[in-house]
Amino acid sequence: MAESTVYAAPLWQDYLELTKPRVVALMILTAVIGMCMAVPGLVPWQPLVFGNLGIALCAGAAAAINHIVDERIDQQMARTQARPVATGRISQQDATLFAFALATLGVTVLVLWVNVLTAVLTVASLIGYAFVYTMYLKRATPQNIVIGGLAGAAPPLLGWTAVTGELHGHALLLVLIIFAWTPPHFWALAIHRRDEYASVGIPMLPVTHGTRFAALHTLLYTIIMFLVTLLPFATRMSGPLYLAGAVLLGSVFIYWAIEIVRGKNDKAPMETFKYSITYLLMLFVIMLADHWLLGVLL
Repeated sequence: MAESTVYAAPLWQDYLELTKPRVVALMILTAVIGMCMAVPGLVPWQPLVFGNLGIALCAGAAAAINHIVDERIDQQMARTQARPVATGRISQQDATLFAFALATLGVTVLVLWVNVLTAVLTVASLIGYAFVYTMYLKRATPQNIVIGGLAGAAPPLLGWTAVTGELHGHALLLVLIIFAWTPPHFWALAIHRRDEYASVGIPMLPVTHGTRFAALHTLLYTIIMFLVTLLPFATRMSGPLYLAGAVLLGSVFIYWAIEIVRGKNDKAPMETFKYSITYLLMLFVIMLADHWLLGVLL
């Protein structure tokens, strides 16, 4: 009988997986949007290149810490059991050194070639996600994703400060949009993965309060998110193109949230989760297009 062979990914791919590159790519996109929204024309090359490099390195470090802290949980969940630390392909010690190196390099880049404010805010975001959320909130309360979502909402603010060196109300509004988007995004996935979260003792809302309760809150937070996304138009940060996009995209999001509440479509939670990623990408792309259009008209 022939022996079966198991494909082993190159070591560099395992280390890349530690950084959660898809998540980091979405964060960098929102950081770039923050940069572009901060200036009327093109973003200067130095904050564009070094700002995003530093933010990406620190985000990758936070993701690696998440792999380390969640090793036991990852081993028991189908979605995560093939991760490099969970399988032992990368040891906890090596992953820790890797995370430390990424964070140190990222902060150094931000301090030397961007500005201290962005470096400080990036470190605060890293600590918020990797330690406050992953180590404590995730295991402490069903409101974990609501409270901890602030750390993940920071990239547009980081992009803005990388270009301007100062805080601004419009930058905080971008943060608020992602902050409001995070609960329905994650609760949709948590409803789909409820049994897995329950088996590892993570108190996600569907586990502690039931699927029906979580579905209702997903809809309520989706409505809150929809209203929040109208604020850029209300504050004259964005124009009619953005408003039309926000209404159209938000209406589809609300439709999927209603489908979860109805409970007649078993695929609705996962479809909502998938759509939520597309939604955020498209919302910010349309916001940027509107920003540049307004710049041309004005």
